[in-house]
Amino acid sequence: MLFAAKIRAAAVLMVCVVMVLPLAVVIAQAQQVVSENVPAKPPASAADPQFQTREARYKIAAGDSFDLNFELSPEFNQTAVFVQPDGFVTLRGIGDMQVQGQTVPELTETLRGAYGKILNDPIISVILKDFEKPYFVADGQIGKPGKYDLRGDTTLTQAIAIAGGFKDSSRHSQVLLFRRVSDQWMEAKVINVKQMEKSGNLKEDPMLHPGDMLFVPKNTMSKIDKFFPSASMGTFFRPF
Repeated sequence: MLFAAKIRAAAVLMVCVVMVLPLAVVIAQAQQVVSENVPAKPPASAADPQFQTREARYKIAAGDSFDLNFELSPEFNQTAVFVQPDGFVTLRGIGDMQVQGQTVPELTETLRGAYGKILNDPIISVILKDFEKPYFVADGQIGKPGKYDLRGDTTLTQAIAIAGGFKDSSRHSQVLLFRRVSDQWMEAKVINVKQMEKSGNLKEDPMLHPGDMLFVPKNTMSKIDKFFPSASMGTFFRPF
């Protein structure tokens, strides 16, 4: 009897193992799929682990245009090559080519490789003619939310002034500055503009980078701005 009980227990254990193993494999595979689809976080900056800078080269986008010059083969020169909405351009002697997302040096090497099939060691220069100008976006509790050209060195407080300044409902102590650090990640930093203005120390006033977005939230009191003291509304009501 004892031997038979041990046999039954062993059989039950084997069934459990057989059922659990596939489940464990499925869970492991699911975790692998999730980890593969979640973009890796960008490495922290040693200089400022809280807020990274991004000094990326400009990438050609749809709507841009450029001149194409061949030093030794001017018959292939083209002016105002327009990047179509699908990211392609039409090039003399080559035909259609996808160029969107490439920097100027990358495009130059791509073109050298393509034209190298019909020319001997071509010397090519790419000159951007029309492209998206540097900009910043201002939103929230400011005078004129919108997209603004970034002309020269501009700090956060200067950008707020350009965008119409703070509203009465602005929370000066928690201005958010968003900055893209990769194609898939953005980083945010809270700037206490109120403290900077109060102390007169603008050393921590960050310089804006192209594509930055600043957001000014509402202060606590603005949440009840729609309520007014009854005394101030007395002239608008008649007693019944």
